[in-house]
Amino acid sequence: MNLGTLNVDVITLFVEDLHKTKAFYQEVFQLAVVYEDEVSAVYNFGNISINLLNISEADGLIKPANPAGPESGSRFQFTIQVENVDEAVRELEEREVRLLNGPMNRSWGVRTVTFADPAGHIWELAQQLS
Repeated sequence: MNLGTLNVDVITLFVEDLHKTKAFYQEVFQLAVVYEDEVSAVYNFGNISINLLNISEADGLIKPANPAGPESGSRFQFTIQVENVDEAVRELEEREVRLLNGPMNRSWGVRTVTFADPAGHIWELAQQLS
């Protein structure tokens, strides 16, 4: 089996405050929960699902590795392609999302803006420039 030819179906994000992070995903991304229980909530992003999991459950999945908290800093970001970053920024501002940076034109021909969810996971919205 060549794992490099298979799709990533689900990304699990460890969160300290499941209730607050769920509310953020529902408000900012306008998504409905497709599955939830006391310690998790799953949202479908079209081609991939994001599972928000209470960090107290992380050991059961990744032991002997240790989960990092948001104070450790970010080691990745998610990117969503959008038609118009400035329009998306207006929507984010209406939802009172604090921007980390942008919008700005990048030297590689993309206009971007970034923000973080309540657990510190970084999201980027990117518009391809002509």
